[in-house]
Amino acid sequence: MGVKEFLRMSNGERDTSYAQNSFNRSVISTAKPILEKAIEDLVSEGLPSNVLTIADLGCAFGPNTFTVITTIKRKVEKRCNELGVKQPELQVFLNDLPGNDFNSTFKFFFENYQQLEGERIGEDGKKCFIAGAPGSFYERLFPLNSLHLVHSCYSAHWLSRVPPGLTNEVGIPINKGKIYISNTSPPPVSKAYLEQFQEDFTSFIMLRSKELIPNARMVLILHGRQGGLIEEEKLDSFNVPYYTASCKEIQEVIDKEGSFDTKQLVTFALDIGDKEETNMQVKGDKIAKNIRSVSEPLISHHFGHEIIEPLYEKFTRLVIDHMVKKLPIELVSIAITLQRKGWK
Repeated sequence: MGVKEFLRMSNGERDTSYAQNSFNRSVISTAKPILEKAIEDLVSEGLPSNVLTIADLGCAFGPNTFTVITTIKRKVEKRCNELGVKQPELQVFLNDLPGNDFNSTFKFFFENYQQLEGERIGEDGKKCFIAGAPGSFYERLFPLNSLHLVHSCYSAHWLSRVPPGLTNEVGIPINKGKIYISNTSPPPVSKAYLEQFQEDFTSFIMLRSKELIPNARMVLILHGRQGGLIEEEKLDSFNVPYYTASCKEIQEVIDKEGSFDTKQLVTFALDIGDKEETNMQVKGDKIAKNIRSVSEPLISHHFGHEIIEPLYEKFTRLVIDHMVKKLPIELVSIAITLQRKGWK
């Protein structure tokens, strides 16, 4: 098992939550202009009410979702001031699976609320209201036509299930000897994952189309790939419900479902290593710990706890060897802004 396999599943699902780690903060920071542009366009077109309702899907816990909400709030305020219109209050729903540590999330928001609201809370009281919305985003989460903006970072590439069809008629795995998709996997393996992604992503955007008002925006950031067939890219990924789609595959689903117009679709690659660290051992340790923080639950659940220490020691050596060869250690992300079409 090499570096690529770990990187492909490094944002894996914890026992009960779509996991986020420090790498996600870099992704959110890089995609910030895309989110800000979506907000600017939304506000400029005229808000239909004095409350802007927002959902952050797959929020997990920690500071990442706080950063997103702060960005949204400040951009709304800035654009409203530029247009000379009254600032709306914000109703923010934080969504993740029911087992997510929402208590820690709300505690973090409470402790940093002054930063979110600005220097002081105005005479009318606070302007941003936070609530939890536990549940799977492959189901309806909100009432019809109730949302103005949906944001999701590094969550929508998770599938609703491991694709069917990965065993033959007598139950023997057709991807035998591997726990990931690789260039040597039989074609039906890649086909099964693509079809499951198409089914799930169609369901995801169809459900959101019911919850978003016409002309509302949805900003999605997914772990993806630059393009080409999986076999050509030697896509290595754990056999978990996870798929790194290309821009073409994503756009095909959007076009076929038909509820949204694509306003922006870009790819960017980020090095997950610490560029300022010159000591290879220290840098390798940091990368390995970052990957371990989100991949260990998957591996220990599948193979048992006894392999964990020797496995990550080996992985650290692989990372260092990878860097010595001056090979990039990076992940590709795809950021999309969608606009809900008018009434059908």
